[in-house]
Amino acid sequence: MEPQQPGPVAESGPKAARISARKLRTPVGVLLVAASDDAVLYLELPRRGGAESPFESWLIGRAETPALSAALTQLREYFAGKRCDFDVPVYPSGTAFQKRVWHLVAAIPYGQTVSYGSIAEQLGSSPRAVGAAVGANPIPIIIPCHRVIGADSSLTGYGGGLRMKIWLLRHEGALLA
Repeated sequence: MEPQQPGPVAESGPKAARISARKLRTPVGVLLVAASDDAVLYLELPRRGGAESPFESWLIGRAETPALSAALTQLREYFAGKRCDFDVPVYPSGTAFQKRVWHLVAAIPYGQTVSYGSIAEQLGSSPRAVGAAVGANPIPIIIPCHRVIGADSSLTGYGGGLRMKIWLLRHEGALLA
């Protein structure tokens, strides 16, 4: 059997997005922020064991996109106590349900918390399903999943660990020292 030749090369097709990433030192550790020209796509919390992101070496060193520059500025302001809300555009990748959850999480005001059950009630879902969606949030801090707590006000899991969740909630005044 002869090898097949590839089909014709399309003259145009989907445009590739320019994506860049930068590391940002913060009081909670080094974050990795990735963005296209138009929106933040990903924010990685400090990795346990110092493992490198699988795509990090592809992105570091590329020209900074406008959205990445804005995100880094806003994160610096947040950690300096000068910003309460993020207005940088975000484009989290996930299922339709996850995006509905993240939309509600993004609306939780600075310094306040909401329970998984409360979000589940708004969506006609279960707290467990909401917890799974919150745990899959690809842009933590900017989409403030640290503000979601248990029904009894317990501090449940967080991708960056409970110490980081406690730090972020204290930073925002939602948790007393």
